[in-house]
Amino acid sequence: MRGGAAAPAKPGSEDLTMRQWLLVLSLAVVVIGCASHPLVPKEQAEAIKNRDRALAPHSAAIQDTIRQSGNEGALAFLDAGDGHLVVLPGDSPGEAWARHITSPSGSPTGRASMPPVISFVYRADVPKAPESLTSRSLEQQDTLRATLAALDAELRKLSDSVVATRRETQTSREDMQKALDSLAGDLAAARKFMLQTAQLGSLNQEMNVANANGLRKVAAASQEVSANSAKLADTMRQLSENLASQLKELAARLDAIQERISNVK
Repeated sequence: MRGGAAAPAKPGSEDLTMRQWLLVLSLAVVVIGCASHPLVPKEQAEAIKNRDRALAPHSAAIQDTIRQSGNEGALAFLDAGDGHLVVLPGDSPGEAWARHITSPSGSPTGRASMPPVISFVYRADVPKAPESLTSRSLEQQDTLRATLAALDAELRKLSDSVVATRRETQTSREDMQKALDSLAGDLAAARKFMLQTAQLGSLNQEMNVANANGLRKVAAASQEVSANSAKLADTMRQLSENLASQLKELAARLDAIQERISNVK
């Protein structure tokens, strides 16, 4: 049965996990290099015993060097060339070896005089038995350490790149949001303008209808005035004709009256 979706990893968690795995690998190399005597062939076991016997007379010098360095132990071996004692202090075999390879004596020429098997001797007050390590395992550990350092640098670059990418993405998202907000504002303004235009169009339509109605009323009134004018003209003509007739009759009566008056005289 599958579980729920994993929560997003926090920034740097992948880097920490990778470093933990790399540390486990480095410890595995050290453990492999530190083989115990019973696991090695009889000839190598005899060589280790001979080496321990050769180092035994120098134990006091080795402990003095460790105490003076303040470290927990040291890599100790007899130079394969002239047999002189070499003591490399450190809190661990890896640390002692790292100090050695960064010193002038740790050059490839100096490493050529190292025996195949080296002992790491702890300080007298540290309750640990000496460890046997091969110079090859130490070199492999050094190579692994360099690889770890390179991987760590790459992981840091990758982490920085991820952070930069997230920052750029956030900036792009903010710019896009601003653009969307601006577009939304423009759309709102356009919608308002369209509504105002529609209102003006409706008002213009109402005004056109009102003007048409007014024109129709004016036309009807004009027709009515024309009709009234015609009626008035006809009435005036009739009145004029009646007045002329009445004036003629009055003139005839006046003539008759005057004629009668003349006859009376």
